[in-house]
Amino acid sequence: MSVAERTAVDWLLESREPAIRYLARRDLLDEVAEDDAARILDGRIVQTLLNGPDDVHPYKKWTGAHWRLVSLVELAVPAGEPRAVQAAGTVLDWLCSDSHRRTVQVIDGLARRCASQEGNALGVCVRIGLAGDARVELLARSLVEWQWPDGGWNCDKRASGRSSSFHESCAPMWGLHEYAAATGATWARDAAFRAAEMFLAKRLFRSPRTGEVLRRAYLDLRYPPFWHYDVLQGLLVLSRVGVVRDPRAAEALDVVETRRGADGRWRANGNWWKTPGSDGSNVEIVDWGRGGPSEMVTLNALRVLRAAGRA
Repeated sequence: MSVAERTAVDWLLESREPAIRYLARRDLLDEVAEDDAARILDGRIVQTLLNGPDDVHPYKKWTGAHWRLVSLVELAVPAGEPRAVQAAGTVLDWLCSDSHRRTVQVIDGLARRCASQEGNALGVCVRIGLAGDARVELLARSLVEWQWPDGGWNCDKRASGRSSSFHESCAPMWGLHEYAAATGATWARDAAFRAAEMFLAKRLFRSPRTGEVLRRAYLDLRYPPFWHYDVLQGLLVLSRVGVVRDPRAAEALDVVETRRGADGRWRANGNWWKTPGSDGSNVEIVDWGRGGPSEMVTLNALRVLRAAGRA
């Protein structure tokens, strides 16, 4: 481990959030870390997310159960945690309701669906121990049914059908991978690999036709990403799928490496959220930190570089 990496890891090990310490020890140092694992639910961020409002729509940005659960799962909330399971029930009731599923439109033979919703919910529900729930299987099978020929998903009613949306495809790739890993469903695994191939074919941020950067925002590393895509989030999911060492991911890995600060840590390049107590929409219920190094961006960057053999 280089001096820069060791400095960044040591910083993560000093986090006030037990979940951050646990994940750094587990994923970067190969430690069991039972002491920090036992204290995950005591963390300030985890406690705030678990005890968030239950009187808002699950998809309310960013206080609804849908979003809080994604953050909780990324902070290793234990499977079966009662508050997380209860919150997941409200998400499943929403996504599996007839009224919601009737909104899925099929145009020119392709489902136009904001599949990040089902994808994130699928990944969350599997992680907290609900893989055997019939509603969770419905999410997984629906995602496979709605998958576009290039391996992704898209909600744009005007899209030609030749290209999926990165924003709408990253979360389904993750969710289907988690479902396949938990259940052994080969059809879900194959769908996750098809999605991974779509990202790899575009080197995670380039047009396969012209080689141009598809969107400059894809190169900005932010946390939480919510429904937004960036190369770090794409690499994180590809590392979970097991294909991050594909040569076509190399340039995206270069982007992540170049964003490392002189102190060995990473800063968020902007935010998709407003601080708690702010006016308007997109207000978080926790403060992930601004103006300095980001614990979660640093953790995820070190994870993907290690998975890619660059640590």
